[in-house]
Amino acid sequence: MQEQFLYFVQQLLNGLTIGSTYALIAIGYTMVYGIIGMINFAHGEVYMIGTYIAFIVIAGLTYMGLESMPMIFMAALLVSMVVAATYGFSIERVAYRPLRGRTRLLALISAIGMSIFLQNFVRLFQGSRDIAIPTLISGGWTFGDASTFEASLSYMQVIIWVVTLITMAALTLFITRSKWGRACRACAQDLGMTNLLGINTNNIIALTFVVGAALAAVAGLLLGLYYGVVNPYIGFIAGLKAFTAAVLGGIGSIPGAMLGGILLGITEAMTSAYFSSEYKDVVAFSLLVLVLLFRPWGLLGKPEVEKI
Repeated sequence: MQEQFLYFVQQLLNGLTIGSTYALIAIGYTMVYGIIGMINFAHGEVYMIGTYIAFIVIAGLTYMGLESMPMIFMAALLVSMVVAATYGFSIERVAYRPLRGRTRLLALISAIGMSIFLQNFVRLFQGSRDIAIPTLISGGWTFGDASTFEASLSYMQVIIWVVTLITMAALTLFITRSKWGRACRACAQDLGMTNLLGINTNNIIALTFVVGAALAAVAGLLLGLYYGVVNPYIGFIAGLKAFTAAVLGGIGSIPGAMLGGILLGITEAMTSAYFSSEYKDVVAFSLLVLVLLFRPWGLLGKPEVEKI
């Protein structure tokens, strides 16, 4: 009985870890959709690029002889966030701004094209093989009896949770207390009226892409260190899972993106543990279908009322 409980706790911890990073990526989708009503399908590739940048910084500082783990971690975090934010800004300027005001299908095609371009751009310059990320943080705690089942909680998992909570708290304060955050909420309510009131909506939309990309870079560093590997194709799967999380929680709702990411991570972990890892994607996307059928606006989203 104790072994079964420890096994359940282990899978719950694993699900919370993965779900936290899904939530960080999902926020980028939900912020962009909340303001301009479009899905940035290149967002997953921004996450992938953030992981690569973090790897390059970690490898470079380690090669230079820097041994301070906190300094390496913070340097990789800051540099990857800045580079990813630059990519997010560029995507908005190149793929979205010229098509704003036209049909949403054009913007969708443009975003998919940008996703393919970024994936192949990285593949050409970094290769398509898996690259191992140096281990910065090892060790942890164990619970239970080694002869039956032993649950483990790694230091890396705790760091993922702490960094995610700090990032979410900082984002919440930014959205609710800052001038830019209030402008973002105003644009989400009525983009046209916000523009008439003198707020530069182009800058606010660009800021949304920048913030979402920076959060994706945070997730890229954390997941890269957790799994220890990166390749040009991780962005597609992670982006698809994060988009699913955003829809589950309610596209356009930041708390919904957080909840959707956690639920998706726990669902995948429990499916892999009690059935088979081959079914985790089937169960995750089946959950998405059920939510779309019975609550299409998501768990925390609000039904849209179309005015005529």
